[in-house]
Amino acid sequence: MTADGGGLVLVVEHDPAVAELQRRYLAREGFDVEIEPDPAQAPATAAKAGPDAVVLDLSTTALPADLYRRVADAATPAPVIAVTGPLDPAVQRAFGDHRVERPFAPRVLVTAVTEALRHTDLPDTPGLLHAGPVALDTRGRSATVGDRKVALTVTEFDLLEFLMGNPGRVFTREQLLDAAWGTGAGAGSRTVDVHVAQLRAKLGQASPIRTVRGVGYVLDS
Repeated sequence: MTADGGGLVLVVEHDPAVAELQRRYLAREGFDVEIEPDPAQAPATAAKAGPDAVVLDLSTTALPADLYRRVADAATPAPVIAVTGPLDPAVQRAFGDHRVERPFAPRVLVTAVTEALRHTDLPDTPGLLHAGPVALDTRGRSATVGDRKVALTVTEFDLLEFLMGNPGRVFTREQLLDAAWGTGAGAGSRTVDVHVAQLRAKLGQASPIRTVRGVGYVLDS
């Protein structure tokens, strides 16, 4: 299993509507999804299912750190993406490197799962995505081309992060709108073309974004 897509994601979520939304968005990216509605059963389900990644809702659990440790142990070596409320920075370390705060947009969860799987493949460079000379620090939200820093807007960064997290996959303009702007944002497909043009101008000849005529865009790794 790699970050390029596919594999099994175990979603531990008590709210059926939220669980179904997560399932749909993850399935759209090529993942198989198993849902466990009872957090107390999560360690046993993780041990039995052998998932490639776990999305673990901790927002209603009395002992979230304990449940996180038990699920992480049962799911090893699969990464666990903790779903929590706002946390004090001193407490965040108890929930590993991958965390999403409620409420969150579905695309944020998809990005978190993809990033967690990429970290599994690149353990020495957590939070860093590469495409040729282009490097994206997803934690520091900074971009470089070789030794040159590149100033990106929030939307440009989100769009490039999504593409770099899914190299080699062709996305339509509508899919990229959902990923970088969110479902129902009201932006048109022309907006994607404008932002891709801006990204290419800023990245220069190193830009890994390629147009697929009649379909959309793909990032060549």
